[in-house]
Amino acid sequence: MNAQQESVQGTVMIVDDAPGNLAFLSEALEEAGYRVLVATDGLSAVEQLRYVRPDIILLDVIMPGMDGFETCRHLKADPATGAIPIVFMTALSELDDLLRGFGEGAVDYIVKPIRHPEVLARVASHLAQSRLIRRSEWALSRSGLAALAVDAEAKLIWITPEASRWLAELAGPEAPVSLSEPAALPRVLAEWARRCIAAGDGWEKTESFTRQGAGKRFTARLAPCHGVQEYLLLLQESSGTWNLDILKSCLGLTLREAEILMWISRGKTNREVGQILGSSPRTVNKHLEHVFEKLGVVTRAAAVAVALEGMRNKAEAVLEPPSALSAAVQPRSG
Repeated sequence: MNAQQESVQGTVMIVDDAPGNLAFLSEALEEAGYRVLVATDGLSAVEQLRYVRPDIILLDVIMPGMDGFETCRHLKADPATGAIPIVFMTALSELDDLLRGFGEGAVDYIVKPIRHPEVLARVASHLAQSRLIRRSEWALSRSGLAALAVDAEAKLIWITPEASRWLAELAGPEAPVSLSEPAALPRVLAEWARRCIAAGDGWEKTESFTRQGAGKRFTARLAPCHGVQEYLLLLQESSGTWNLDILKSCLGLTLREAEILMWISRGKTNREVGQILGSSPRTVNKHLEHVFEKLGVVTRAAAVAVALEGMRNKAEAVLEPPSALSAAVQPRSG
């Protein structure tokens, strides 16, 4: 984040056809430290959003031409603007109108007449929540993980942008998946998730998968979200010279030990590996002790060297799934 970005609380777009409302809100937000963009109708707002990305939009409902509901629907349908929180401003107070706004994708309502303290409080609250989500998604993408959530039927209910890209790649050209809103998990991945959920023992499940011809090997980890009927699915790619299946078979390592050794080879500390894999540094260290014992070494560098040599010698032992399933994601045994 640069100095200019730190000098403001964030960027707010106000969309309202009443000049008095625009001036009233702009003054209050600018005094509070926000950068303010204005538009007098839905069409001009959509046009501006081709070039700028505000952190939040205050959107009037009743406007000539493209009204607030239609504007909101348009913005939420566009992957480039769909994540921007939208707060409706309206004199409408009927329940049906309020519910319609939430149905279009708004996160909140401000009922007119507008009061400065309420606007500032709601803007600050929604910006804090939006930034928390963006930080989490950024941290996941930097960690090499892609995250999504599914329900008890393994249907998608939440997905990060990174996970959308993963699923699009894994689906392959014969079964394309939208980058903005994938419709479903690849078939075999969904079937595995449903089996894990049906087992119902309430703890984390891990499996290795491969898609032939795409050069994609990855580990999937599924864990229940406590208190709700949702399940977090984390995908972690294992490609290039590191093949977790070979490490397991030729060196006698567990999947978790192989994962830790892979990340250690990439210069990660115990703490960083723990953050990536959802374990404590103490647990990572204990796994490393087991790795050292199995490989007959006493240092990280020696363990990595033994692993690389083992993969070079045993690369031909990797088994690919049947060619008839080449366009699907297939689970690896063992």
